[in-house]
Amino acid sequence: MKPKKNNNKRSILIYCAIVVVLLLIINSLIMPSMFSNNVEDVSYNTFLEQLDKKNIDEVQVEDDEIYYSLKSEKGEAESSTDSSGNSQTSAANADDFARRLESIVGSTSTHKVYRTVRMDDSELVQRLYESGATFSQVKPPEANLWLMMLMSYGIPILLFVLVWRLMMRRMGGGGGAMSFGKANAKVYVKAQTGITFADVAGQDEAKESLTEIVDFLHNPQKYADIGATLPKGALLVGPPGTGKTLLAKAVAGEGNVPFFSISGSEFVEMFVGMGAAKVRDLFKQANEKAPCIVFIDEIDTIGKKRDGSGLGGNDEREQTLNQLLSEMDGFDGKKGVVILAATNRPETLDKALLRPGRFDRRIPVELPDLKGREAILRVHAKKIRMVDNIDFSLIARSTSGASGAELANIINEAALRAVRCRRMQVTQTDLEESVEVILAGQQRKGAVISQHEKEVIAYHEVGHAMVAALQKNSAPVHKITIIPRTSGALGYTMQVDEEERVLMTQEEAFNKIVTFTGGRAAEALMFDSITTGASNDIEQATRIARAMITRFGMSDKFGMVALESVNNPYLSADTSLSCSQETATQIDQEVIALVAQAYDKAIELLRSNMRRLNTISRFLLERETLTGEEFMELFNECEEEPKALETGDPETGTTEEPAEPASTETE
Repeated sequence: MKPKKNNNKRSILIYCAIVVVLLLIINSLIMPSMFSNNVEDVSYNTFLEQLDKKNIDEVQVEDDEIYYSLKSEKGEAESSTDSSGNSQTSAANADDFARRLESIVGSTSTHKVYRTVRMDDSELVQRLYESGATFSQVKPPEANLWLMMLMSYGIPILLFVLVWRLMMRRMGGGGGAMSFGKANAKVYVKAQTGITFADVAGQDEAKESLTEIVDFLHNPQKYADIGATLPKGALLVGPPGTGKTLLAKAVAGEGNVPFFSISGSEFVEMFVGMGAAKVRDLFKQANEKAPCIVFIDEIDTIGKKRDGSGLGGNDEREQTLNQLLSEMDGFDGKKGVVILAATNRPETLDKALLRPGRFDRRIPVELPDLKGREAILRVHAKKIRMVDNIDFSLIARSTSGASGAELANIINEAALRAVRCRRMQVTQTDLEESVEVILAGQQRKGAVISQHEKEVIAYHEVGHAMVAALQKNSAPVHKITIIPRTSGALGYTMQVDEEERVLMTQEEAFNKIVTFTGGRAAEALMFDSITTGASNDIEQATRIARAMITRFGMSDKFGMVALESVNNPYLSADTSLSCSQETATQIDQEVIALVAQAYDKAIELLRSNMRRLNTISRFLLERETLTGEEFMELFNECEEEPKALETGDPETGTTEEPAEPASTETE
């Protein structure tokens, strides 16, 4: 839809430019030619000199001005004289005077007329008679008042009306201004989409909830016999990219019924009432083509809570929502019209929209688990030429927390990499590199880093890996690299767990903080100095420590008290504290103490294994990248020092490491 909006804006600018050009042409060419009087102002002395020379042809004397024309400029002078040579202005020559008047008036566009100011001259009439001038109408006629109004106002208004109609026609898709009340829903049928539940992977629970709707569309009589009615609406709730729109199309494909698709933003119009008219038109079309499915994407655009902030409740958004509520109550559920809607902000929806009888079902469409991610990768890989020995399980474990759209992007990035490498099939290396591209960006091959900074980065990353390896139940190190990435990371350490975990103990959370502080600890031990490379690690460690205290109840001081809440679990991790200022100060002190405790543990672990730290870091400087197998081989080959196994923390009594994070970065 974006290109169409850009074209409409471009067309509006073109139309406005055309109007401006036409108005300029009218003002510069047409108007001056119509209203120009072809009159030249001269002095009274010049007028008297022409009288003395008897060069004046015709004269008109007004109260304040005198208009005259010259014989020398007229060419062949017209005069009517008697035998004595005197000019005749009697009634007998009235017809001839009228003809001369018409000739003079009609030729004012080319015959120049002179104008001078009339002076108090008592001999003026006598001088005029002696000069032989003819007293007649020589003043150019006044412009037509109606024509002036037409040219000044009528034509510009007409041009603007034409441009407005063209704009409305383009904006309304050819229907003119009246098309504002038409719903711009896209109508699909099975032949156009061809999407079924087989094309949707990783959402088994959501598909199971929607299967009943499909069965009703196939066998409505079975439900009518028992008196059951189909749920009028189902709300798909989940993070972006999890396949909510794809599920709605799959329901239409399975039911083999028409599918109306429209975004919530398309109901929002410039004029109040137009959004409500679109809702009426949409449901009218749906009733005509029942059974069918109506899908409203991003329904939170028009379904937000009514808070009375509008002027008397008369704003466009509220009218649209009221009309939607009315239409959902009004149509007959037995016809087979199913309303599906999707949103990732369910907490903002109006309660009247979520009550039974409207959106009866709320279907979560969450991020896929390990099994679901592997299934999604296989579905998207069907369209790509790949080698036979692809390990999709490894890619699925490396992408914990990824949505279906992100997994599809990983498959596509792998295919693009294979093309760049001039290969006809995608390999395992392509997939692993595409995961790193999604997580950290492309490699910055041209980045210039000094040797000292490379050493700092190498020790930093090996510090993360060693702290993770020295703690029990830690996720295995999958890769260590010091190659800079476009995301700003100068290096990173990736860990991939063998299995997916949904719970995290207090000990695992603390050990995760220890792993994040391992990079800074290695810098301090080896160089007796610290750098800015640990900024991302500090953010992650602080976030986990604060969550342990405020949300997870893992603090002896505060216990099981919720001091913080997540504002939107689907779009962001933004939180808000719900405590007093004094309590917030105590929370900060607890967070600082917890992170400091984890940092001390990381220092102790690395100080007890300096030989391993030096050996692996030098090897990483030479190779720039180490796989997990190479790292563990070097780790086991180095002689263990006496304190290598003393990794437990006396205060927490833990040595475990959770599955996350997937990677730790040096910035």
